[in-house]
Amino acid sequence: MGGDDVGQRMRNTRLMPNERTRQWASTMRGHSTGDLVRAHSDSGVGLDKAEPVRREAREHQEREHLNPGATLGRGSGQRVREESEDPYRTCFEKDRDRIVHSTAFRRLAGKTQVVVYPKDHQRTRLTHALEVAQVARAITRGVGANETLAEAIALGHDCGHGPGGHASETAFDAYIPGGYDHGPWGADVALRSLNLCYETLDGIRCHSWSHPAPATVEGEIVSWADRIAYCAHDLEDALHAGIVSTNQIPKDVVDHVGSTRSQQLREFITSMIEAISQHGIVGMAPDTASALAQLRAFNYEHIYMRSDAIAQSEAVIDLLHQLVDYLIDNPDEVPGNRGDPPSFLDEIDPRVWRAVEYVGGMTDRFAFLQAEILLGYDLTRIPTGLGRGV
Repeated sequence: MGGDDVGQRMRNTRLMPNERTRQWASTMRGHSTGDLVRAHSDSGVGLDKAEPVRREAREHQEREHLNPGATLGRGSGQRVREESEDPYRTCFEKDRDRIVHSTAFRRLAGKTQVVVYPKDHQRTRLTHALEVAQVARAITRGVGANETLAEAIALGHDCGHGPGGHASETAFDAYIPGGYDHGPWGADVALRSLNLCYETLDGIRCHSWSHPAPATVEGEIVSWADRIAYCAHDLEDALHAGIVSTNQIPKDVVDHVGSTRSQQLREFITSMIEAISQHGIVGMAPDTASALAQLRAFNYEHIYMRSDAIAQSEAVIDLLHQLVDYLIDNPDEVPGNRGDPPSFLDEIDPRVWRAVEYVGGMTDRFAFLQAEILLGYDLTRIPTGLGRGV
């Protein structure tokens, strides 16, 4: 058989339904059994018949089983715009669900954690948020705090980041009175349309240690979970990329919390649970906190502040400056209705607001593509940085 005939047969095979495709197509309506439709024809599992677990019952469970200092979900929650109560979800469960389904959260998949245009196994802002949520859930479960509120804060805490990681904050500082900060920007700009509860927004707004403390125990736990997660996983990414080696990790860090991400997370989480349980306030034992501080300092020196990483950040800042300046001068290039600026930006030039709000929501790839299309920007000007070029 000639090559052309083989190619045609392969194309025909791809188009013809096989047995797997026919089986899948046969499940369009599911499997009817009396008054029910089931997903699987041979399903044999089930629950005892009982009343649904409604929101009121879930709130009662929180009151009965959580620590007295935990933040409780009540009704529809404290929101800027009043809402009706959900029949089954607590107010913080609604917040978590809204964040997960939001555009701002999905875009984190295309935003830098440490590496611009990360490889398949390097962290993005999205995977970082998921890891922070895991750490926060583990700690809140261990101390009897509100796991759902902590998860909502953790999932939303970085939604205010622009493209290129922290370089975007530096780039946007020039346009925003008082500077651009991803915490408040996430709470008051990127997620404001979701009408989240006060406690969720407060935790997102104040998660950075340089801010005033969050108003809830859960918000403070997320502040720690964020640092724990990025110190451990940024080191793991750098180890895999060959940027640092295990024998460079400070001895005190290895002695106290180990050299791998799993060891470090276990020790940091355990220390948090035990310290909070013993003292009643959110914190960590001094020796473990010292190891965390040394690990963070090591990451800063050997990962974040490497010469090629700095060069990459400077190039990204230059690109974003040029892109924002172009959009300020060409406001018709900014699509859609960006809405009014938040109250803390009530005196900003509307053209500046629209440009920064638009660029701040972009993923790395889309921002660089827009710079290439609108500005003729040469992306080879951006250095390789960590692990991969653009």
